[in-house]
Amino acid sequence: MQAASSCDLKFRSTNPTAKTARFSHSLPKRVSVQCGYRSESFSFPNGVSVSRADWQSSCAILSSKVDSLEDPGGLASKIAVVNGHSNGSVNLGLVPVEKTSGKLAPVQPLTITDLSPAPLHGSSLRVAYQGVPGAYSEAAAGKAYPNCEAIPCDQFDVAFQAVELWIADRAVLPVENSLGGSIHRNYDLLLRHRLHIVGEVQIPVHHCLLALPGVRTDCVSRVISHPQALAQTESSLDRLTPRAAREAFHDTAAAAEYIAANNLHDTAAVASARAAELYNLQILADGIQDDPGNVTRFLMLAREPIIPRTDRPFKTSIVFAAQEHKGTSVLFKVLSAFAFRNISLTKIESRPHHNRPLRVVGDGSFGTAKNFEYMFYVDFEASMAEARAQNALAEVQEYTSFLRVLGSYPMDMTPWSMSPTEDA
Repeated sequence: MQAASSCDLKFRSTNPTAKTARFSHSLPKRVSVQCGYRSESFSFPNGVSVSRADWQSSCAILSSKVDSLEDPGGLASKIAVVNGHSNGSVNLGLVPVEKTSGKLAPVQPLTITDLSPAPLHGSSLRVAYQGVPGAYSEAAAGKAYPNCEAIPCDQFDVAFQAVELWIADRAVLPVENSLGGSIHRNYDLLLRHRLHIVGEVQIPVHHCLLALPGVRTDCVSRVISHPQALAQTESSLDRLTPRAAREAFHDTAAAAEYIAANNLHDTAAVASARAAELYNLQILADGIQDDPGNVTRFLMLAREPIIPRTDRPFKTSIVFAAQEHKGTSVLFKVLSAFAFRNISLTKIESRPHHNRPLRVVGDGSFGTAKNFEYMFYVDFEASMAEARAQNALAEVQEYTSFLRVLGSYPMDMTPWSMSPTEDA
């Protein structure tokens, strides 16, 4: 299959019927997709007015002193098709749809080998998420983009690449949980990939204990689920299934699917009520999360950023590296740049600097100390359309060797409710 040129981003499918069946699931719905950009120009503090294209370029990397963080042989050289360009390193054939007894086989998550070009853009917004139908990420995708066509992916990085390769229009992925903390894998992938944060959504986590119909709680000898779900229900499981072993599974809904597919009468899963409905399991116990305030924050990702505005609350996410030999002392100066302008920080996350893991300090007289180098992720409550945010980042630039704006996007302002949703 020949990739389209940069001026023609339409992909051609030799078997559109099979492709549609491969990615469709229970109740696909259609919506009209509207462009999120506006025609207003945007002004930086130096008075230069930029267009949408200029903003897209500027918001990707602000620093003029950017260190090369990408591995020359890394992701960019391995992706076969990004925005219509092909290097022929990935098989672009369509995945055939297997049939069982005249019926379509159960929908399987998108895998790394399935990253073939998407069918032509239709009227349904396609949203990638990690997991299988019934996962909390699917519920987040539905809340972020109602009536979308949700595309399950078996790994987080596959969801990133699905958007980059035009298989999906958006991705909705978790970044932190109020009990389990940050999802470090996705923070690393935000830096590795070139997607932009265009929104956020928060989902209350409502765990259930699921098993095959007829199975009693005292008959359960094993409980499987995602490690965070097991940790978030530890006290409840001690009470409900004190003698059951607990085993980690890669996904909550996939654990429920595994029990149903293998007819396991001695195993229960911690998953959502929707997973019980999808895989014909019974709910042994409802609302078993140890903390009723358990909530997960998801980010909405797209190939292009949105234009920041000031008519509603916005949040901005950045990542930066300290100047060489200054280390974490830079962090105080960075925080001061925001505090001086009365900008509230909502998140600070540090991750090891993969290309420069250690920083050597000392003059060698008594040996040298080796400290870890870090990349710092910061979320703050301000729009990049505000002068105070622009000035703050201009000051931050003075202390950093690398600075990138991951996105400036509307905050999730939906009313908070702890009542279980139909998806969770």
